[in-house]
Amino acid sequence: MNTPTVPLQRDPNCWQCRHFAITHLPAAPYACRAMGFQSRLLPSMEVLRVDGQFCLVFHAKDTAASR
Repeated sequence: MNTPTVPLQRDPNCWQCRHFAITHLPAAPYACRAMGFQSRLLPSMEVLRVDGQFCLVFHAKDTAASR
């Protein structure tokens, strides 16, 4: 029996997202500007924990080569 292989989807890397921000608040050091929240966890981890699915607003940062 041949089953198609589906690549495992990985959660987005907040460090590579243009919406990610550092707040410098000890209680909530990370933020997502697109969703408007701060968290102790990386925003993508918090979204997965609360919503049960991967972040849908991830937008990769512009790289120096693409500018």
